[in-house]
Amino acid sequence: MGEYEKCLETMYSLHRFGIKLGLDVMRNILSGLDRPQQRFKSVHVAGTNGKGSVASMLTAILQEAGFTVGLYTSPHLVHFNERIRINGRPISNREVVAAYKAVKAVHSGDREPTFFEFSTAMALYAFGQRPVDWAVIETGMGGRLDATNMLSPEACIITNISLEHCDYLGNTISAVAGEKAGIIKENTPLVTGVKQPAAVWVTEAKAAAMKAPCIRQGPDFRTRQQADGHFTYFGVDHKWAGLKTPLLGEHQVSNASLALAAAEVLIQKGVPIDEAHVRKGLMATQWPGRLETVCEKPHIILDGAHNLAAARNLGRYLQNHLKDRNILMVVGILDDKPYSGMLSGMLPPCRRAIITAPKIGRAVPAQTLADTALHHIRSVDVVPHVAQAVEQAVKTAGPQDTIVVAGSLYVVGEAIEALQDMGLMPPPA
Repeated sequence: MGEYEKCLETMYSLHRFGIKLGLDVMRNILSGLDRPQQRFKSVHVAGTNGKGSVASMLTAILQEAGFTVGLYTSPHLVHFNERIRINGRPISNREVVAAYKAVKAVHSGDREPTFFEFSTAMALYAFGQRPVDWAVIETGMGGRLDATNMLSPEACIITNISLEHCDYLGNTISAVAGEKAGIIKENTPLVTGVKQPAAVWVTEAKAAAMKAPCIRQGPDFRTRQQADGHFTYFGVDHKWAGLKTPLLGEHQVSNASLALAAAEVLIQKGVPIDEAHVRKGLMATQWPGRLETVCEKPHIILDGAHNLAAARNLGRYLQNHLKDRNILMVVGILDDKPYSGMLSGMLPPCRRAIITAPKIGRAVPAQTLADTALHHIRSVDVVPHVAQAVEQAVKTAGPQDTIVVAGSLYVVGEAIEALQDMGLMPPPA
């Protein structure tokens, strides 16, 4: 086992410490690393859905403007390095090892860091070492006590609010909104897509208390979409027409508007971003495993769709855009998700389903999921392992079939490895 593999093995063992919200451990580690988060400018992104898409779009826009940009997201699909990207490329194994050693050397405190805390510290260290000009940082869970909340960002983004991780964030929209609003910093502009009255009230109240300008989707910026997929952005200071994103799904236009509003905030701060950067950045955006077509023969789409809102978005996309296809869905879901509601959102447009479970211990047993799926679709098979489920789907797919792999990013990650082994996706770089 090489040094890289040994580092990852040790890191993955940190999963045994579970989720621990709080900033003391991060504060100690980053202090020991000489505060790498202060060596670059940043944008902090929280919310229930769309965080990664928005972060990826804004990252691409900044890259087109000529900056070196770090992007930190989670989880990864296949390789840990995917979490920490610089100018669109995952950091190297050598950089992973260097960041691991640096964090390991300075850790001290009353408890071991969690996997996410350790990963976040590694990302900030790697960005500081390169160094990057900008980093776009996605929260892991919530915001107020999330390990990423050690930044002094130029702008904050809160995409939207839904009930999630209730054991940690609370059982009401107001409580969840309060946790996510915890990323708002004093005098730092906030761009937000929150819609529910309770979430709007909490978010605006927090912004007012922090003297942070609050720029809301709807009242302050909006989009108008055309039948051909192009859209016009009506912003605070700019109107940009004929825009397009390669990311599929109507919800991605909404996500794009948040990234564009954040770009406007940066322009107001003197960052040299122009319309050409915006156009090229949107078209250059890649966000793997989210309504991503990875093969044409057979036609295969990967979509994490890992919570209720994302599952409903997927169902709408399949209904609206793939009516002429026989859809076969390979689906597995984790046990902390509302799997019954997710299946009701995803399965109605499908002809068949193959129910499976990712290797992670938190998966809903395939048979349990299949029993629920039968309420929404007649043809259901159970194949407990993702690789075998994908193989069966490919073997049984007809020329008019579309295979959709969904329900969890962990399922998508295992499906990617299986498709690479089958020669239907290119091997990792």
